[in-house]
Amino acid sequence: MTGKSMQAADAQFTTRVEESFARQRALQTIGAQLQTVTPGLVEIRLDFRPELGQQNGFLHAGMSATIADTAGGYAAMSLFGEGEDVLTTEFKLNLLAPAQGEYFVARGKVIKSGRSLSICQIEVAAFRSGVESLCAYGLMTAMRMQPPKSK
Repeated sequence: MTGKSMQAADAQFTTRVEESFARQRALQTIGAQLQTVTPGLVEIRLDFRPELGQQNGFLHAGMSATIADTAGGYAAMSLFGEGEDVLTTEFKLNLLAPAQGEYFVARGKVIKSGRSLSICQIEVAAFRSGVESLCAYGLMTAMRMQPPKSK
């Protein structure tokens, strides 16, 4: 994140992010929970369940990508104005280590918030026996969706 603190354009940013997150049926299906929402930073927790794993018992990379993408998108959205929404346009996620733990936290941090595109750092940390270990790291680009113009 840059040296300057991030400023929300809308005082209701937390409510907007929470309401949007509640409409994410895929995240409900896997049991992801919104943990932290501050201007430019969002954290999402996912408790491990065997049905979210891959053949070796680690969290499936698709689950890591899902929560990382979502955390980055909502971090970007936290800086948007009222009525604006978010859409991911691109992300790259490096898998640094097998995702093994009791739970995982995805963090999205805004690096640069622009008029139409925002660049966010995304990462997923595994928590095992109280120890945090970074297992995925990347960057994403999120597009600011403008509300429809009234005619």
